[in-house]
Amino acid sequence: MWLSFWKSRDRFSIDELRYLTEQLTKIQIVNEVNKDFVIEALRSIAELITYGDQNDSSFFEFFMEKQVMGQFVRILKISRTMIVSLQLLQTMSIMIQNLKSEHAIYYMFSNEYMNYLITYSFDFRHEELLSYYISFLRAISGKLDKNTISLLVKTQNDEVASFPLYVEAIRFAFHEETMVRTAVRALTLNVYHVGDDCVNRYVTSAPHADYFSNLVMFFRKQCISLNGLVSDALKNPGSDSVSTILAAVDEIEDNLYYFSDVISAGIPDVGKLITDNILQLLIFPLLLPSLRIEAVNEIQIGAVASLYLICCILRIVKIKDLANTIAAALFFPLEAFRQISEVKLNGYMLGHGSIHDSQPQGSDSLTGVEGARLRVNVPNSSSSSHIHPEVVICQSDSTGSNLALREALLSFLTSGDDVLVLGSLGVLATLLQTKELDESMLDALGILPQRKQHKKLLLQALVGEDAGEEQLFSSEGICCELDSYLQKLKEQYGVLYSFPEEGASPRAHRFQVLDALVNLFCRSNISAETLWDGGWLLRQLLPYSEVEFNGHHLKLLKDSYRNCTIAIQQEIRGIWVDLLLAFLCDEWKMCKRAIEASAPRKEPKCILLPSQRSYSDDIIPAESSFTAGERMCELVKVFVLLHQLQIFSLGRVLPDQPPICAPADVPESFRARTAGLDTSGPKPGTELRIVDAVPCRIAFERGKERHFSFLAISMGTSGWLVLAEVLPLKQQFGVVRVAAPLAGSNNR
Repeated sequence: MWLSFWKSRDRFSIDELRYLTEQLTKIQIVNEVNKDFVIEALRSIAELITYGDQNDSSFFEFFMEKQVMGQFVRILKISRTMIVSLQLLQTMSIMIQNLKSEHAIYYMFSNEYMNYLITYSFDFRHEELLSYYISFLRAISGKLDKNTISLLVKTQNDEVASFPLYVEAIRFAFHEETMVRTAVRALTLNVYHVGDDCVNRYVTSAPHADYFSNLVMFFRKQCISLNGLVSDALKNPGSDSVSTILAAVDEIEDNLYYFSDVISAGIPDVGKLITDNILQLLIFPLLLPSLRIEAVNEIQIGAVASLYLICCILRIVKIKDLANTIAAALFFPLEAFRQISEVKLNGYMLGHGSIHDSQPQGSDSLTGVEGARLRVNVPNSSSSSHIHPEVVICQSDSTGSNLALREALLSFLTSGDDVLVLGSLGVLATLLQTKELDESMLDALGILPQRKQHKKLLLQALVGEDAGEEQLFSSEGICCELDSYLQKLKEQYGVLYSFPEEGASPRAHRFQVLDALVNLFCRSNISAETLWDGGWLLRQLLPYSEVEFNGHHLKLLKDSYRNCTIAIQQEIRGIWVDLLLAFLCDEWKMCKRAIEASAPRKEPKCILLPSQRSYSDDIIPAESSFTAGERMCELVKVFVLLHQLQIFSLGRVLPDQPPICAPADVPESFRARTAGLDTSGPKPGTELRIVDAVPCRIAFERGKERHFSFLAISMGTSGWLVLAEVLPLKQQFGVVRVAAPLAGSNNR
C-alpha cells in the first residue's frame, strides 16, 4: 500500500483526492509505522481542497460526498501519536483560512465535526500542540458572520445554550504565553463584532460574564508587577531596567487597547461590565488611594505607577462613565476610600516635601498647609468683587488624610519630586484632553480652558438660562454633572463620604490650579523639561489673557525670573559663554513650540523611566566642562520659560525670536588677520601664517621629534586653540593638525 502512494499521478486531480481518501479509510489505527503516510495524506488533502475551491468545485463536492470530515475525526480517535493530532489541526486551519466559497464554509461548520474537534481532549502539556489548537480556533473565528456563527452554537428556546468555540478559547485567555493570549483576544473580538444578539446575551450572562472581571484582575496583576519593576529601577537604575519597564508598559497598553476594542464592538452592558470592574477592582482600591497612602499588604501600587496608570486608562479606554467617575472621585478625601483599599496612610504627606527656596516665608500659597486649612487667593477685581479675596477651600487635618485627591495632585506640583510633578502634570493634561469628560466636569476640576469657559457661559447667557449672564463673570456653583456622579459614587459603589468641599466653586478650584502652577515655576529643584510641561498646561488654561494672575502670582514669577537672570549673568563668566547666545535663541523657539503645542510632548510612560545621565560622576567629574555645559543648558531652558511666562503674564504675544539685541561687531584679532584665517575658522590641513606662536617639539615615537607651534586665535565671538606643524621650507608657515574650540575649555 505504501509503495502505491508514491506512484506517479496527477497531483492536482480528483483521482489523487480519491486515492488519499480511500487509503485513510483503510487505516484502523495510527502508530509509528504508518504515521508518516497519514501526516502526508492530511497535508495533501488540505492542499487539494484549497486548490479545488479556487479552480474546480468538484473537489469539494467529492469531499462532502465521501464525508472526509468524518474520516478526519476518526483518524484523530484512533491516533496514538501527538504529531498526527498536530497535523490534523494544521490541516483544518489551512482549509478554513483558504476556503473562499460560502458553500464550503457552511458545510464545514454545519455538522458537529467542527464542535467535536473544538472540544476534543488534546494533551496541551505539549506547547506546540496548544499553539496549533489556538491557531485552529482563531481560523474558525475569522470566518464568523451572522450566518456562520449560528452553525457553531446550540440553542434552547431561541437562546444560545452553548458556544464551544468561545468557551474553549477563553480558557486560555490568561495563558503565560503571550502569543496564545493575543490569539484568544483576536478570536473574542471576532465573536463580539459579529453583532448577533443571542450570542451577545450569552457572553454577558453568568458565568461567561466573569471573563470580563477576570480580564481586569489579570490587568491588575500586571499593574502590580509594573510597580515592582519601577520600584526596583529607582533603586538600581540601568539600561536593563528601562527595557524591562518598556516591555511591561507595552503589555499594559495592549490590555487597555483590547478593552477599548471590546467596547467598540457595541455589545450592550459590556461597557458597564468593564467600567464597574475597572473601578471596583483597580481604581478605587488601588490607584486613587495610592496617591496618598501606602499598603499594609504587598499589593499596593506606588504613586508613580498609579499616576501613569490613571493617565493610560483615561487616554485609551473611551468610556464616558468611567472617565467622569474617575474625575468625580478626585473630589473625595482619602477617608472615602479607606475601607475599599484597606490600607494605611503614607509617610509622604503634604508638608514633608520642600517648598521652593524662593517662596517668601509666611506666604499664603494655595498648596501650603496653614494649620488645618487650605486657602487660595482669588484676585479682587471689578468682575468678581463679591468674592472674598481669601476663600477657604476645604478643611484638612495636619496629616492630610482629609485632603481631597484633586488637591493631592496639586500638592505634588509644589512639594513633590521631579517624577511626581511630571506624573501630576500628566494626569491633569490627560483629563484636559479626555473628550469623554463633560466640560462642566473640567470646569469643576478647575482645568477648563478659558476659551471654552467663556464660550459655554456666553451660550448660557444667549439662550437665557438662569443667571447665565452673571455666571459669565462669577462662575459660581458646582455643576450638576459633578453632583450626579458624586451621588452615583455613593449609591452604586458605596464610597462613604460627607459632601466633599461643600461651598467651593469652580472659580476657586481654577485658582488652586493656577496657584499650584505658579509655585511650580518658582521651584529650583525641578528639571527644565518638566517645567516646560507645566508651561504647556498653563497655556491651555489661559491662552490669551492675564486677568487671572493676581499680584502674588506676578511677584513670585518676577522674583523667580530675577534669580534666574542673575544665574544666567554668572554664566557669562563661564567656559561655555561662546555658545550661550546661540543656545538661548534655539531654546526660545523650542520652548515656544512646546508650550503652544496642541498636546504635551511626552507620553505618560516617561513618568516611569528613571532619568538617565549621559555619564556618571565617576567618569565625568562634577567640575568638568561637560558638567558645566549641562548646567548651562538646563539654566537656559528655565530662563527661557520664565522669560516667556513674564511676557505671557502681561497679556502680550510671544515673539518668535527672543527679544535680545544683536551683538556688537567684534573686530578680528590681530593674530587671525595676520595668520590669514578665513571666516570658516582653522581646519585640519589648512595652511596659516604663524604669528606669536609658542614653539614646541612633539615625539610620536622615540627618537623622532617633529616641530609644532601652539597658537591661540580668535575671530568674532569664536576662538580656537591650534596645534600647527611647522613647514620645513617655510619657517613662518604651518599646517593645522588639531584645532579645539575655546568654548568648553577649562583654563585651569
